[in-house]
Amino acid sequence: VQLQASGGGLVQAGGSLRLSCAASGRTFSFSRYALGWFRQAPGKEREFVARISWTGGSTDYADSVKGRFTISRDNAKKMVYLQMNSLRPEDTAVYYCAATYGGAVTIKPDYWGQGTQVTVSS
Repeated sequence: VQLQASGGGLVQAGGSLRLSCAASGRTFSFSRYALGWFRQAPGKEREFVARISWTGGSTDYADSVKGRFTISRDNAKKMVYLQMNSLRPEDTAVYYCAATYGGAVTIKPDYWGQGTQVTVSS
């Protein structure tokens, strides 16, 4: 199973980015996996950002991103997205997608993506 994150970049404060994560793997039943996004800033521990249930019917966000970020998934395309609006310099980090079979994604998921850098300038 591979998770390939993309869409990061450099953006000014107040701007938007959309991260994508593509899942692949011959035996990977994407629709049965809960998905999530985490981030890690320099010198800090990896932290939870957002997650979505395997059905897509439930989402959860870190308080720091509520109202600004939206997680979504497309099971047909085996993709998970993170729409990030009103970006702040403190959102600067490497963003990782993650997948866990069945239950909710936590800081110890079944699979990690490779990360994509998001830099927000002030």
